[in-house]
Amino acid sequence: MRYNKEENKEKPERKNLIKKSSDRSEKSEPKRLDKKSSDRIEKPESKRFGKKTGERNGKSKPTRYGKKLIVKRDKPESGRYDKKSKVSPSSTFRGTRERAETGRFDKKETGRKEVYRKSSNTTDDNGLVRLNKYISNSGICSRREADELIQSGAVSVNGVIVTELGTKVTPEDSVQFGGETLKKEKPVYILLNKPKDYITTTDDPEGRKTVMVLLKNACKERVYPVGRLDRATTGLLLFTNDGNIAKKLMHPRYQVKKIYHVELDKNLAKVDLEKIISGIELDDGVAEVDEIAFDGDGRDKKCLGVEIHSGKNRIVRRIFESLGYRLLKLDRVTYAGLTKKDLPRGKWRFLSNAEINMLKMIR
Repeated sequence: MRYNKEENKEKPERKNLIKKSSDRSEKSEPKRLDKKSSDRIEKPESKRFGKKTGERNGKSKPTRYGKKLIVKRDKPESGRYDKKSKVSPSSTFRGTRERAETGRFDKKETGRKEVYRKSSNTTDDNGLVRLNKYISNSGICSRREADELIQSGAVSVNGVIVTELGTKVTPEDSVQFGGETLKKEKPVYILLNKPKDYITTTDDPEGRKTVMVLLKNACKERVYPVGRLDRATTGLLLFTNDGNIAKKLMHPRYQVKKIYHVELDKNLAKVDLEKIISGIELDDGVAEVDEIAFDGDGRDKKCLGVEIHSGKNRIVRRIFESLGYRLLKLDRVTYAGLTKKDLPRGKWRFLSNAEINMLKMIR
């Protein structure tokens, strides 16, 4: 009975506490907004936790004035389509792009079935190489011409004639053509300082001078130009038989930098300079430069340097011509970190080991 009395004494105290808390909530409750009334009642600002009323929960970031701003969350990297978000299902994130190139998906990560997509790579992890690339690397022809030789039955592997395209061989296999065993060429890298009036091609049906004439006695291996310079443009041009390096340097993904020295027929106006910096609308899209500056102290407004990574055809020339300028001189002075130092016009040289390693390290 003694225990029950103490329990009864405690009960009224609890009721009082509940009553006090309810009174407090009633006093602090703001007035509701009357829809019919034109005057809006502003809600009092709450200083609790340093946030204003109506502010969302999330990470905050102090500004120079001491206020706090909501930090937007980053987009998910999974690449999945969220109905609530405005991200298109066709948009590709970095993670899914890498999986699409390899042709495989991780079941645990995406929940999809394992899918294989045919890869465009000519070499796999086991050292197998496509037969047309093996023939091309021997220096007798290009890959397209190698496909024609294979289909005609002129190529044999280990004594067996092969006519199926896409056949892969190992470096140890014996590939014969015309009764001779083909051997893989060593990779060659040549840098040329191209002069005017030479066309960047391996063969010209019209009989005009090509850049291959300048490399006539450079090497026994068959090399090809990486990219191109038009007939009136001078400067650095790289030649190689390394298909992987050539593909990497020309692919827009790697954004290989090129620097050109430009000489115009008249001074470049400030308005046109600002247009070039903002981006010029051309037939094939917007052309943007990475950097642009006048030579020397900037007094000569006709001569300037342009740094750009776009590989579109005649891009620098078209930018200035679209603004009404005529180029008196266009010279490529830097390409992928290579310079024309100590390389006279019309001359060539082999790349050093350090320069070759630099090109291979491009990511």
